[in-house]
Amino acid sequence: MDRQAKAVVCREWGQPVQVETITVEGPKRDEITIKIAACGVCHSDLSATTGKIPYPPPLVLGHEAAGVVVEVGEGVTDFKEGDHVVSSFISMCGKCRQCVRGRPVLCENARKAMFNLPDGTVRTKGADGEPLNVFGACGVMAEFATLHVDNCVKVDDTVPMQNAALVSCAVMTGVGAVFNTARLEPGSRAAVFGIGGVGLNAIQGCVTAGAEMIVAVDNNPRKLEMAKEFGATHTVNINEVEDAAKAVKKLTGGVDYAFECVGAGPVVEQAYKSLGRGGTAVVVGVADPKDKTSLTTLSLPADERTLKGSWLGSARPQHDFPRILGLYKAGKLKLDELVTRTYPIEEAAQAFDDMVAGKNARGVIVFETPVA
Repeated sequence: MDRQAKAVVCREWGQPVQVETITVEGPKRDEITIKIAACGVCHSDLSATTGKIPYPPPLVLGHEAAGVVVEVGEGVTDFKEGDHVVSSFISMCGKCRQCVRGRPVLCENARKAMFNLPDGTVRTKGADGEPLNVFGACGVMAEFATLHVDNCVKVDDTVPMQNAALVSCAVMTGVGAVFNTARLEPGSRAAVFGIGGVGLNAIQGCVTAGAEMIVAVDNNPRKLEMAKEFGATHTVNINEVEDAAKAVKKLTGGVDYAFECVGAGPVVEQAYKSLGRGGTAVVVGVADPKDKTSLTTLSLPADERTLKGSWLGSARPQHDFPRILGLYKAGKLKLDELVTRTYPIEEAAQAFDDMVAGKNARGVIVFETPVA
């Protein structure tokens, strides 16, 4: 069945987001409709509104959400009405070379669903009947959303929805960069550049993995204080030092792992330069397509340094999302503390402004639409 839903929409790059009433069509084969309970406000959503991530408007935003299944399409056997699920902006076909070799985050068919569903269509329409694109095959910054089952993961229904939502991007991206991409060894020294939602989760990933020193690097004193709350042992304010990489090296002698969580070439360079011999720099932030990074080539073989990327924390969503929520339930990951403030959908523009101002660890839009 079709449903009317309030949704956060980008109509034009460089303009504030709008809250509109849209139509969400019911599920087709291998799809489910979800009543969204909570959706995190992520920098990637912001990047979609500026054109940094060039998804074509009009675009229903949102990729980091949790909700309840209210309708299943033909052929769906792994989900039923009432299941709690989180969204995944990575489509996982399960059949391509990358999926079969255990790297679904690199699914070769995922790019087909960057701003629509895997079949190339959408289930979202504006007031005049125009199709609306959806962020990362999701478009979950809305009261209802219809997703392909490849973009959904069933989760424990005892976890608060606003916490579960964050696992689908911020937590997975940060913690996964530590666990899956870097495979940080206990007793290591680490630095995290950029202390937003992802950076904070990289920090607590380092804590859980057993790092002995964790240096948080940012220009915002509020965020550096948050970093301490999540386990950073040292902080570097880039406004107070001449060279952030040298400051990190002075503290640590050179880190074993550096995580770049900004998405900027110069910051990648600083993260790489902060490494000690044999160190690994992991680029987590989403950079502008035209952005570049310059390195001293000889340092790669001479110091046996490694530079690698991490996309959604090298996730295997079906395995990693429940695993991370299990760590939260065991008291080993902080999710409650990540949610600095919740917003009704009518205050979506304010949530974006607060994110830009660096006020929140994570702002979350919470919905109260009754199940129908």
